[in-house]
Amino acid sequence: MTNIRVLLAGESWISSSTHFKGWDFFSSTVYETGMEFLEKALSAEAGFDLEHLPSHEAAAKFPLTREALDQYDVVILSDVGANTLLLHPDTWLHGKQVPNRLKLLEQWVRDGGGLAMAGGYYSFAGIYGASKYYRTPVEQALPVNIHPFDDRIEAPEGVTPEIRIAQHPILAGLDTTWPSLLGFNELIAKPEAEVLATVGEYPLLVVWQYGEGRSLAWASDIGPHWCPTSFATWDGYSRLWRQAITWLAGR
Repeated sequence: MTNIRVLLAGESWISSSTHFKGWDFFSSTVYETGMEFLEKALSAEAGFDLEHLPSHEAAAKFPLTREALDQYDVVILSDVGANTLLLHPDTWLHGKQVPNRLKLLEQWVRDGGGLAMAGGYYSFAGIYGASKYYRTPVEQALPVNIHPFDDRIEAPEGVTPEIRIAQHPILAGLDTTWPSLLGFNELIAKPEAEVLATVGEYPLLVVWQYGEGRSLAWASDIGPHWCPTSFATWDGYSRLWRQAITWLAGR
């Protein structure tokens, strides 16, 4: 059997700082990514081919055609807002018509693709509601409804996930006691969806069948800060994501 081909879009950022030293100042810029734990989880076991498309490249390079999307079995959107997929440089800079990639993703899932969205400041609604997946075709394909406002719930004290459907293939073999998380996006599970895990009253891991395909919502991050190192280095983290991707791919 061929490897599961995974496209991870997002999980990168560029930070610019100005350092003041009395009369003098200078600037510095750093580029960082947040996918190292997921990358390690998938590389630790044969059967997965992971391609990372950083946020700053996604506007130009995220697939524009069905043929390009069909090169993957699973697409993960993580900390990358809807505008990045909507505003291709040809449209933003040159006023040209291009395919709507949110519609393309929805159609691809409905026809058999596997889609996951992981939480973050630019996932679901996100900070200030600026991620803007509310009332988009991507929301239609996901097993959750998304708020139109800032949906972040910060939990610096730590919150403990609770398993709801332990027999689901995604959770097979996992301990029922998980490490704490430090935050998540507030989501509303759709009536037809399966809520596999919660944090308090809120859905954490939600899945469903969408047409011929499958989709998943993970309300927390895939790495720090919401998903702290203690969670990301827990043995169950790797198993959770390998089994989630395998389920999304219909394997």
